[in-house]
Amino acid sequence: MNPDSQPPAPDSLSTDLRRLEEIVRQLESDDADLDRALALFEEGVARLRAARDRLAEAEARVKQVLEDAAGQLTVTDFEE
Repeated sequence: MNPDSQPPAPDSLSTDLRRLEEIVRQLESDDADLDRALALFEEGVARLRAARDRLAEAEARVKQVLEDAAGQLTVTDFEE
């Protein structure tokens, strides 16, 4: 690998979610063989983890912004 080259940028959250929807549709169809289904499942798990990590980072940043704006931390539960 060229030392000046940078790794590819991760997909955006919306790209990951669209791909996850596509993977689910493909897995629900009856025409995928076992090897293809396993590969899709593995990709789906990886994308789901990436999306979850991205959301956790965003939540931490929002909490930091709330702390900076008000001078003290106001924690809001983002889960319903």
